[in-house]
Amino acid sequence: MAVHQQPPPPSRYVDLPELAETFADSIHAMVWDGHTLRVEFCVTRFPEPASATPMEARRYPACRLVLTSAAAIDLFNRLQQTMTALAQAGVLSQQKPQPPGSA
Repeated sequence: MAVHQQPPPPSRYVDLPELAETFADSIHAMVWDGHTLRVEFCVTRFPEPASATPMEARRYPACRLVLTSAAAIDLFNRLQQTMTALAQAGVLSQQKPQPPGSA
């Protein structure tokens, strides 16, 4: 017996102005488990300099984001569009990185 899947109903974006933004300056981990993409965003903090100890920055998790496969594909496509626009604007170089040891 065939199962008929109905398309999901249309959705409307509703903004939440009170939703706080989360700043991140690095990505610590990105894991694909076959169904979802998990991304851990981090923020780097520098302690007050102390004369007796060497300075060591610390990275703290700021956000753990889990995306469905459809959302991960959408994110990938939008990042590609953004990177293309940055390259066209001259903000991003399209040169491929040189292998180590080459001039």
